[in-house]
Amino acid sequence: MPGKADPDRARLRQDWEEAFGSPPPAYASVAFLRKAIAYEAQVKRHGGLPAATRRALSQIASGKPVEEAARRRLRPGAHLVRDWNGRSYQVEVQEKGFRLDGRTWPSLSAIARHITGTSWSGPRFFGLNDRTGGKG
Repeated sequence: MPGKADPDRARLRQDWEEAFGSPPPAYASVAFLRKAIAYEAQVKRHGGLPAATRRALSQIASGKPVEEAARRRLRPGAHLVRDWNGRSYQVEVQEKGFRLDGRTWPSLSAIARHITGTSWSGPRFFGLNDRTGGKG
């Protein structure tokens, strides 16, 4: 019924404050409160997200693309090499992008898309994370 308060809301607000140490967002739904509290309990029991994922989320939250975070780990002048369909591609890391075949690209993903013709994670394509995929 519209206008009727959910009896669980008061308990969930209390559980939220215990879990997070601050009041929940004013307009958070009961379903959201339940999920967030359950997730926080799971994190406390089993551990949270991997450090790389937390860093990427932090970059996104600060308004910077994840590619920019990967670029910071790679120093300008570094070279990435990837063999694909019988050709070797060499990418040079630059201060503001990546250089391949005389052209500067904004991201490794743009280069991977150019090389393969399909959507790829650039860091994954160039083997910069745990899972290097596809056929080479």
